[in-house]
Amino acid sequence: MTTPTLLGISGSLRKGSSNRKLLREAARLFGPCTYVEADLQMPLYDGDLEEAEGVVEPAVTLSRQIADADAVLISTPEYNKGPSGALKNALDWVSRTDGNPWAGKPVAVMSSAAGRAGGERAQLILRTYMVPFRPRLLMGPEMHLAAAGSQFDDADQLTGEMYIKDLTALMENLKAEIRV
Repeated sequence: MTTPTLLGISGSLRKGSSNRKLLREAARLFGPCTYVEADLQMPLYDGDLEEAEGVVEPAVTLSRQIADADAVLISTPEYNKGPSGALKNALDWVSRTDGNPWAGKPVAVMSSAAGRAGGERAQLILRTYMVPFRPRLLMGPEMHLAAAGSQFDDADQLTGEMYIKDLTALMENLKAEIRV
């Protein structure tokens, strides 16, 4: 098999966010792969804008990246007990592109948050957002990185053995899905 391409989608727009770090760690633990990180900077979905100008280019790019990837990693923060608005907005825009790039696509969902639940509620809601797209969502192991600000070393690698074990197992399950 050729080197797989993983697309990382962070629900946090911050460059140094723990969700971006978690995605990069997932790709590292996955092993040899081409890792591409999505850019969710796009206007809020607006039907009038779509009617006037069509689907915005960042959404078309994201849709193409999803279609071209062998698998997708999504990491969401928890904002007010749910996923970020930026992530939901990107999903809404991608739903307006031609075809369904998510259909049958292996997707590993994870979350990283400052709180003690590690974004568990946000991840649960994100999973329900994904249902209409019909991806192959991995069911586990669940990866909820709690107290995220203290979980990475100076090289942005995870330090907690439990988290490393769970993320490694999740990536092994993702590899198995790609081989299907």
